Amino acid sequence: MTGARLARIAARATGAGGALAATYLGLVTGALPVDLGVGRRTRPLGPQSTDIAAARNVVFDVIAQPYLGRATRAAREKIHVLERGSDLVLAKHFTPVAGEWLRAVTVETVHFTRPERVDFRLVRGPVPHVVESFALTETAAGTTRLVYEGQMGTDLWRLGQWWGTAVAERWEAAVAASLSAVKTEAERRAAARR
Repeated sequence: MTGARLARIAARATGAGGALAATYLGLVTGALPVDLGVGRRTRPLGPQSTDIAAARNVVFDVIAQPYLGRATRAAREKIHVLERGSDLVLAKHFTPVAGEWLRAVTVETVHFTRPERVDFRLVRGPVPHVVESFALTETAAGTTRLVYEGQMGTDLWRLGQWWGTAVAERWEAAVAASLSAVKTEAERRAAARR
């Protein structure tokens, strides 16, 4: 092989690697939303659940506060409300992927049915389809059971399925962290009211 030919191959490989990196960054950050509607495959998210030693209305208020009320500084770093109605908001969510320099960005509608349910629907993000819910039920023990369930859909058959598996792992980890934070704050509020 000649030196010129090797240089062309190296340039193409570098260009292909750069294109793959740009595509990955575009998908993760939501800057390159891909919704082709071809080869759609869906997978469940969850269920995840936690029992919370607080009344259902307290748990609901903790979930709704960053969207419908005054968000804390920590919540503002993760959630930015774009439009707000009485029971529906359009919000941008930020989730760290690689330290502080790379954050996944999603835009979702969030619908509130007081005091038993919060529904999320993806508008823009790393996959074309996500619907999720937080269902709150009162238990006989006087606690609240918070159950998360959802569905994720990806396009392009096996390639999309592979991408969906990678995204779902981080997605569900972020949900688990949210459930833990809701539990901690709701129980703190309940204890303060006693």
